[in-house]
Amino acid sequence: MGTKRIIEASEKYLMNTYRRYPVVLRKGRGTRVYDTDGNEYIDFVGGIAVNVLGHCHPATVVALQKQAQRLIHVSNLYHIEPQVRLAELLVRHSFADKVFFCNSGAEANEAAIKLARKYAKDHYGAGRYEIITAYNSFHGRTMATITATGQEKFHKGFEPLLEGFRYVPFDDIPSLEAAVNEKTCAVMLEPVQGEGGVRVPSDGYLKEVRKICDEKGLLLILDEVQTGIGRTGT
Repeated sequence: MGTKRIIEASEKYLMNTYRRYPVVLRKGRGTRVYDTDGNEYIDFVGGIAVNVLGHCHPATVVALQKQAQRLIHVSNLYHIEPQVRLAELLVRHSFADKVFFCNSGAEANEAAIKLARKYAKDHYGAGRYEIITAYNSFHGRTMATITATGQEKFHKGFEPLLEGFRYVPFDDIPSLEAAVNEKTCAVMLEPVQGEGGVRVPSDGYLKEVRKICDEKGLLLILDEVQTGIGRTGT
């Protein structure tokens, strides 16, 4: 199929998430991608922060081929060796002692929201369920994560939103402290706001947030969908 035919078929048969650029990418190598008209691009998008390893690295291709020859999919009803090996690697190289795998950033944030509410209910009772997030944040497009997102433009058309979320200015400790009340169970932040304009907080901001959460008995959810796994050079 040529570029024009693919775009026409896409508009006819697909329910789009975004307005798409009139480009059809056909292949990629490393940091570069190529469209159906032969144009070459440097891929600064990376699948919206998904393709951390670049495109078609030989080691990645071989690993996918080998796994496809063994098993395509196994339910979490069973123990899965590759899953266990990856979880062990992540725990060894991070602060965490457990791993929960998700298909997307929105699902990961949705799971974190549910976990925070479940933890608060188990430890403090049913009254603590509110989560504080920041204005200009972005946490996903599920019903809970779009409500957690502190940007009205993403809310439009999906009202009424879920209750239990409060917004404060990013990088503003006094506002955060003032927002905490007897209903608060967690604070949810991006270490660097992505969709909000690549906004980097002041030195010490996240440490102070951590301190407040520890003092108030709150969970701290760090949404690193765009900044984690070494994407910012750390």
